[in-house]
Amino acid sequence: MTRQLVLIRHAKAVQGGSSDAKRPLADRGRSDAAALGRWLVARGVTPDRVVISPSRRTRQTWELAGTASPIIDERIYDNTVEDLLEIVHETPDDVQTLVLVGHNPSMGELAATFDPTLREFPTSATAIVEVDDWAAAPSGTLLARTVPRG
Repeated sequence: MTRQLVLIRHAKAVQGGSSDAKRPLADRGRSDAAALGRWLVARGVTPDRVVISPSRRTRQTWELAGTASPIIDERIYDNTVEDLLEIVHETPDDVQTLVLVGHNPSMGELAATFDPTLREFPTSATAIVEVDDWAAAPSGTLLARTVPRG
């Protein structure tokens, strides 16, 4: 049984602010996140599990792009590929589609393990990867990618 791993970098956020974790989406980020949501629907992506960073910009990105209730996990904000893979490996077997919404550099680095041509992973970048087993990640095949702009 194959599964889909969807890697999403948060949409464009405002610069500066009181703290990194509290930065909201910029106007462009809001329109890009909405465009991402339309792209996911067009691709038939219906997540069984969504895990996001606790940052404001990742929460807002998912609110505009998806409908499934997310699980907030601090490890995504910690921003290491190892932490992301740990989350993937912990995913229950009955989950067919897992979405991770986070930050660079870890989101881009993880996407590049599936396809080395993914050298850049700008805001709103999304990669859909087919994996045979959550425990086997980062072994998988890139199915689709986009950088939606609204």
